[in-house]
Amino acid sequence: MGPFFGFALPFPGDADATHGAGVRIEGQLLDGAAEPVPDGLIEVWSGNQFARCRTDSEGAFHLSVVKPSPIEGAPHLDVFVFARGLLRHLATRIYFPDEEEANQRDEVLNQVESGRRDTLIAESLGPLLRFDVRLQGERETVFFDL
Repeated sequence: MGPFFGFALPFPGDADATHGAGVRIEGQLLDGAAEPVPDGLIEVWSGNQFARCRTDSEGAFHLSVVKPSPIEGAPHLDVFVFARGLLRHLATRIYFPDEEEANQRDEVLNQVESGRRDTLIAESLGPLLRFDVRLQGERETVFFDL
């Protein structure tokens, strides 16, 4: 049983770290068979901003954030993933697609096998970014051991 992230979530403003002006990130939390993972929780933070969103029955989540300044390496968001069946949360990152040069120089991103780096870079869809989290299987998201 559990975790039950739908209980007491959402709370007002939990998925919006921008207070009205920023970039929207949408995505899905998917299992190894590319099936949606409902009742998960995605948390992102960078510097002094924090946002979180539970996943719905389709595994979908959405967040609004301010694009962070490059402090150490390329601009990115740190991400924690919580879901049923995970004994511990998973840690990953979201990098921005319009930062190609900075992404190429990023020390952490360069430690990831070249064929898997794209699992950490959001896809630009006009005014929003798409970032799916795949827990296993084909195109599994790169997770970091903290």
